[in-house]
Amino acid sequence: MSTTPNNILEIAGVNKTFGGLHALSDVNLKIEEGETHAIIGPNGAGKSTLLNCCIGRLIPDSGSVTFNGKNMIGMAPHDINHAGMVRIFQTPEIFPDLTLLHNVMIPALAKRDGTFKFNPFKSLASEKAILEEAHATLADFELDKFHDQLAGSISRGDKRRLELAMGIIQHPKLLLLDEPTAGMARHDTNRTIDLLKSERMSHMTKVIIEHDMHVVFSLADRISVLVRGNIITTGTPEEIKNDPKVKEAYLGESEDE
Repeated sequence: MSTTPNNILEIAGVNKTFGGLHALSDVNLKIEEGETHAIIGPNGAGKSTLLNCCIGRLIPDSGSVTFNGKNMIGMAPHDINHAGMVRIFQTPEIFPDLTLLHNVMIPALAKRDGTFKFNPFKSLASEKAILEEAHATLADFELDKFHDQLAGSISRGDKRRLELAMGIIQHPKLLLLDEPTAGMARHDTNRTIDLLKSERMSHMTKVIIEHDMHVVFSLADRISVLVRGNIITTGTPEEIKNDPKVKEAYLGESEDE
């Protein structure tokens, strides 16, 4: 007997315009709990706009974004984050003048307390449980050896992994990743793929925006294709590879080629 999947995120009839530009046009998408769902499409297709509508940085002109049974439209970004939807940005959003350890501890404290304001004159050493988890999380991402270095001094690939660690320590119900391997060398990309497939993250619900098809096909359970603000198809990686609409609209091939 088949079971109905539990949809942790449901996007229904979402539209967003900027002036005369229709960035999103009647977008409908369901994300199943526990899956890794990739959203692909050409530059300017509306992928980042869609994520911004999900996390409250943009308010759709119409439609709904339902997370865990609650409509997120109109909620503040920090309240959506606290509800369990965490986004990893295309450009790492870290604290460059703080150590890696403090970078990972701060979102954990904010998640626990609702808000957190860093006081440079107050030691975080008393936060023993979060301190231990921060060290363990940095170790999971092969960053603990840099724990006392300033975040602004590490490589771009390490900054991307640091931001991922800052997201994971919040124990998100849904992790949104906006091009998590952009700008990485291939060996760093493969390390990131391995991290996202690791035991700690393999059962976490993830939505990934990515241009690198090696990353997409390595990670995704299902893929949706967004073109000019419209989702033209959703399917398994194999179905997407063989879909003539995708080849024509996204991969640059026509059905005659």
